[in-house]
Amino acid sequence: QVQLVESGGGLVQPGGSLRLSCAASGITFSRYAMNWHRQAPGKKRELVAAITRAGDSSIYADSVKGRFTVSRDNADNTLYLQMNNLKPDDTAVYFCQAVDGQDNYWGQGTQVTVSS
Repeated sequence: QVQLVESGGGLVQPGGSLRLSCAASGITFSRYAMNWHRQAPGKKRELVAAITRAGDSSIYADSVKGRFTVSRDNADNTLYLQMNNLKPDDTAVYFCQAVDGQDNYWGQGTQVTVSS
């Protein structure tokens, strides 16, 4: 059974930081490219960051460039998203996604709220 379990969300003040984790099980983690998406209330889900299987390349949405960093530990089957200088517009449910060709798995999401 494939499971992707996000954690690390919460309430943080503007300018603060959070580190999200996505623990994978039931898949050969290193075979999957990994993505972070987010969905704010009333908005479409958007891609925030993506990282290659080996973790040697990543891309970011323009809105988070320079503030967010995606990384992975293939030995520990875990994906991370370090989020710094958080803004109220970053408030959303954050989801991780594993992709390998037509195989596609999603986590249940973790809420991030940025508010003073």
